[in-house]
Amino acid sequence: MDNNTTPTYNRAAEDIGNAVWMEHTNVTVPDQTKATLFYITGLGMTRDPYIMTGLENMWVNIGRSQIHLPSNTPQVLRGHTGIVQPDRAALVKRLEYVAPKLAGTQFAYKDCGEYLEATCPWGNKYRLYEPDPARFGGVSLGIAYVEFMVPKGTADGIARFYNQAIKAPSKVVDGAARVLVGHNQYLIFRETDGPIPEYDGHHLEIYITDFSGPHAWLLSKGLITQESDQYQYRFKDIVDPDTGKHLYTIEHEVRSITHPLYARPLVNRNPVQTNRNYRPGYDAGQWAIPHGD
Repeated sequence: MDNNTTPTYNRAAEDIGNAVWMEHTNVTVPDQTKATLFYITGLGMTRDPYIMTGLENMWVNIGRSQIHLPSNTPQVLRGHTGIVQPDRAALVKRLEYVAPKLAGTQFAYKDCGEYLEATCPWGNKYRLYEPDPARFGGVSLGIAYVEFMVPKGTADGIARFYNQAIKAPSKVVDGAARVLVGHNQYLIFRETDGPIPEYDGHHLEIYITDFSGPHAWLLSKGLITQESDQYQYRFKDIVDPDTGKHLYTIEHEVRSITHPLYARPLVNRNPVQTNRNYRPGYDAGQWAIPHGD
């Protein structure tokens, strides 16, 4: 090929670092019926049909990611979760439908222009965005980011922690540490002057390619809190990698990409499909934007 016509590409634009996928967040709930009304009927997500099908837990599929909802005292993530989901008008209608059934709880929703904000019956906040290739890539359904409120002066140390401990590309943008934990997926730690609730045990899970390197780093700092099994370990505290000063607490469930659950195909339904408007062939929902759209 003529060198003058050889296309050039920004290869670095496709680098995602050591963390390749944020699969789930986990908050406990005291009532599986109300959780079903909010997450499945209201938000239009899909209950995993294969795992955790009893009354003690529910795994909610959102594209290639999940929210896990074990039964226990309610936990509230200290921030919010950003979700990409198509058809805002249909979402509003579903939330209108569940509103009277969730009366007396913390359930609420409002149109914020750029996104629709919905609050679960126990206070967890979700921002629902319509698909936007420029911002979220080719995802039409999925968890785009999880944003946490953190104390003033901690964002820089948090970014350096993820760069060194997890080897996940991180930087501070507008007072927030942005950590790349998968293709178009971020953890965001935004500084605030306001009060930050006490940590209640909620957690998130990430898959990483270099599994042993971060483990050795965390172990050397005394940060490993659970040696779960061959494919998984956990840590909670984020510290300044230079001084060891505690910066924030959020439990991380860290898995290898050899974990049996890695890249398990998740069932997603089309929540617009009902028995009243049923059309054959439209039961399944798509987590990616079709080619040509």
